[in-house]
Amino acid sequence: MLKKILLGLLAGSALLFGSVGAASAADEAPDALIKRISNEVLDVAKNDKDIQAGNKQKVLDLVEAKVLPYIDFQRMTELAAGRNWRSATPVQQQELVKQFRTLLVYTYSGALSQVKDQRLEFKPFRADPQDTEVEVRSQVVTARVGDAIQLNYRLSKTAQGWKIYDINVLGAWLIETYKGNFADQIAKTGMDGLIKFLSDKNAKLAISYSKTNKS
Repeated sequence: MLKKILLGLLAGSALLFGSVGAASAADEAPDALIKRISNEVLDVAKNDKDIQAGNKQKVLDLVEAKVLPYIDFQRMTELAAGRNWRSATPVQQQELVKQFRTLLVYTYSGALSQVKDQRLEFKPFRADPQDTEVEVRSQVVTARVGDAIQLNYRLSKTAQGWKIYDINVLGAWLIETYKGNFADQIAKTGMDGLIKFLSDKNAKLAISYSKTNKS
């Protein structure tokens, strides 16, 4: 199930981020923000020959520069860890955020090189001006009829503007999926075991990216 969700995420999440000034991002409505930057990055992913050719280092650089500022990794990790977050030490919390962030960076990076003919269609946005938690609903559509993928975003309002802290692909929220996996790993090996599990996975991904870039 996790693999299916991540594949859906790969198809759509890379479409939603782009570069935007801090001031404008702080003032922009959440739905307008996602719509505008979606088009920016979609254009880059479709037209950059290096990305289309599978240059993973360039993809990583793009993700670091333009994706990460719009994700609240701290909150995302807290929610994924659930009640185990409160019993973790500050050092463990910091390391878990770092490793989870790295894993998601590799996940997003894998998406950008797969963007071909996808486009986003947005559902009507419903929220009150005073809301600090909202959901933006959309679907990823390809040239093939009937191949739409549900892609919704939960955002919270921060001092730096709206930030995404959860993504729904094909009816499943990413946090809930990771929460189960995190809980299982912690039950087996503790918080340090979960951190090591993520660290080992990231190390393997790093080697894979390094080999690809040298080839």
